[in-house]
Amino acid sequence: MKRYECDYLEGADEQVLRALVETNAEQTVGYGEDDYCGLARRRIAALCEMPGAGIHFFVGGTQVNLTVIAAALRPFEGVLCADTGHINVHETGAVEATGHKALTLANRDGRISAQQIRDAWRAHIEDATHEHMVRPGMVYLSHPTELGTLYSRAELCAIREATLTCGLRLFIDGARMSYALAADPQVDLPFLARHCDAFTLGGTKCGALMGEALVLPDPQAWPLFRYHMKQRGAMLAKGRLLGVQFLTLMENGLYVALGRKANAQAQRLKAAFLAKGCPMLCDTLTNQIFPILPDDSLARLSDRFTYAHWTKVDETHTAVRFCAGATTPDANIDALLTAIQAL
Repeated sequence: MKRYECDYLEGADEQVLRALVETNAEQTVGYGEDDYCGLARRRIAALCEMPGAGIHFFVGGTQVNLTVIAAALRPFEGVLCADTGHINVHETGAVEATGHKALTLANRDGRISAQQIRDAWRAHIEDATHEHMVRPGMVYLSHPTELGTLYSRAELCAIREATLTCGLRLFIDGARMSYALAADPQVDLPFLARHCDAFTLGGTKCGALMGEALVLPDPQAWPLFRYHMKQRGAMLAKGRLLGVQFLTLMENGLYVALGRKANAQAQRLKAAFLAKGCPMLCDTLTNQIFPILPDDSLARLSDRFTYAHWTKVDETHTAVRFCAGATTPDANIDALLTAIQAL
C-alpha cells in the first residue's frame, strides 16, 4: 500500500538524518539553549532579514498554534480564522481549551479576505452588547491553506493593513511553508517578517522528523514568551534535536528545494487526473491536490493507494486529497501515475 493521505508519512530527509547522526554523541545544554539552536535561530533570522527576530522551536503544529494564540490574547478575546482553518477543524478544540474561541469566517478556496476581517471587527464594535461577546484579538491564516491554495502578496498586504487598522495581531501558520515558498517566491521570508506578528516554518510536514520554528519579528511584543512555552509543555529538554534539524533545512536552500520537488510531483499527479477528465475541487500549485473522481474509480485506486476523503460532490463523485511530501519516494509517484492512466 502506498500512502498519500498526508505529507508526513516518511521519516525525514536524508540530510537531516545524517546531521542528527553526526551530532548524536555530542553533549549539549538543554531546552533550546544549545549552540545548534542558536545557529539555527541566527540562520532563520538572517533569511528573514530580521536580525533581531525571536525564534523558538516547537515539537508540533498544534502545540505552537495554541501557545502563540494563548500568549497573544486577553482572556476575553478570540481569533478570527477561516471556517476551514486548522485550529477550527483539526486540532480537537485545542485553542478553545486555552480559553479562547475560534471566530470563524466563510472561506473561499480556503482563504479569507481583508474585507471579511474589517466587517467582523466592525460588527463587533458596533454591536451595543459587544462587551458581552468574545472580542476579536488576532487573525489566523494558513499559508498554504487547508485546501492547498496560497495567499497572494497583494492579499497579505491588504490583510496586514486591515489587522493594523483594527488593532489585531496577525499569525500565519506555515506548517507547509516550504511548499508555499517554492510555489510563490513573491511571498518570501523577508516579506512575511515585515507583514505579520508571528509565523511558523513547518518541519514536520516539510522534511524534518518533527518540529516547527516560530518567528516573532518583534520579540519585545511577546514578553516572557518562554514562560508560555514551558507552561504549554513546549520547552523540549533535548531541544538540540530541533536545532540540528532546522539548521540543516535552512542551509543551502534545502527547505525550499524540498518544497519545490514535492510541488512538482503533485502537479504531475494533477495533470494525470485532468487528462483523465477528473476536475479539481480547487486549483492548487502546491503539494496538495483535490481531484473529483467517480466513486468506482476511487474504489479501484483504494486497493493500492490511500488518500484523504474530503467531500461528497454528488451521488457518484467524491473530492479527495492526495499529498506529495518532501520525502515521498519518486517510485511511489510513478506507481500512482501508472494507476491513474489505467483508470
